[in-house]
Amino acid sequence: MVGADGGQLGVMPIEAALERARTEGLDLVEISPMASPPVCKLMDYGKFKYEEKKKAAESKRAQVVIQLKEVKLRPKTEEHDYEFKVRNMRRFLEEGNKAKVVIQFRGREITHREQGTVILNDVAQDLKDVGVVEQPPRMEGRLMFMILAPTAKVAQRARELVKQAAVTAKRAQAAGKPAAESAPVAAPQDEQPAAP
Repeated sequence: MVGADGGQLGVMPIEAALERARTEGLDLVEISPMASPPVCKLMDYGKFKYEEKKKAAESKRAQVVIQLKEVKLRPKTEEHDYEFKVRNMRRFLEEGNKAKVVIQFRGREITHREQGTVILNDVAQDLKDVGVVEQPPRMEGRLMFMILAPTAKVAQRARELVKQAAVTAKRAQAAGKPAAESAPVAAPQDEQPAAP
């Protein structure tokens, strides 16, 4: 049997161990049932479960979740729309997410697959500073698609930003403020101020 402080209390019968747990106001928890004799510990089981849940939530908050964002284009997509969508894909990649670029062919456009390949190559070229081609262009029915992943440098920067946000949220929680009040909000880079 192990005490609440982690010290060894020795081998004792189950009745004596339960009596000791009652007198100390703790629970008797079996830690290693397969050992001979089984190992038990005196602890506050509710507090133990709470600490475990807290640790799990903390590790989950620190995890970086990578999402796959899809952007659809057509062979006849105009230049402005193309630039707008490329700017969005750049933002997705800088956030550490992956981008799936889909060229959708309608009607007789399917006979000009080379236009789709040219567009996907242009996207890869325009985003080569923040993304790498994870899956090269390929056809599936009337869709041609390609998957871009952030470069190692961009992905590392995104992970650091997530860690900073978690630390800021933790400090705000300790100070009793909502996380949104204490975290500085960065202005989006794409937007420009409106003309007066």
